[in-house]
Amino acid sequence: MKLDSKIFDRIRVRGTAKEEVRAPECAWHDCCEPGTHRAPRGRNQEGQYYQFCFEHVRLYNKSYNYFSGLDDESIQAFIKSSLTGHLPTWGMGSNGSGETGASSASSSAKARPRWNKHTHANRPQGTVTGPSRKPRTLEMKAMDTLGVPHNTGPEVLRLRYKALVKQYHPDANGGDRTTEDRLREVIQAYKLLKQAGFC
Repeated sequence: MKLDSKIFDRIRVRGTAKEEVRAPECAWHDCCEPGTHRAPRGRNQEGQYYQFCFEHVRLYNKSYNYFSGLDDESIQAFIKSSLTGHLPTWGMGSNGSGETGASSASSSAKARPRWNKHTHANRPQGTVTGPSRKPRTLEMKAMDTLGVPHNTGPEVLRLRYKALVKQYHPDANGGDRTTEDRLREVIQAYKLLKQAGFC
């Protein structure tokens, strides 16, 4: 670029004088220094700040207490609420109607009763009891291992399990360990059925 160009001489740039941005005065009583440092005003005044000079912002920060004027219960409630970002929470398994925790669990338990071995204790042996659902594939295999029909009740399953354990246990067979594998299968099948709620 040539500095002695005719075009270059005709360019005029308007002079822009920088306006001095002046900080507000320090908010400390009887201080005339510029307030160059921000300090929060306090609880329930989020986003609002005091402007202090360097010395006074240090003094303010030393004595600042966000929880001043609150009792211990309110402070604990605030801390607990801050764990979730002060947002509402619901207990596991809530039904969306605002019930939380134990209240929703108790209402759902009332709505659909769960199968319980004590509920069916007075029924005659051999009747169809247990979970209202149909046995799954593994549960049907476990019942086949025990040699019982798929609609057998818990009492019959228990009796059949005890009989098979006595039959295949090495102590009942004079120490013969050839039936140990069959005994393991019977025990595993019964554990699976017990965990599934069939006995």
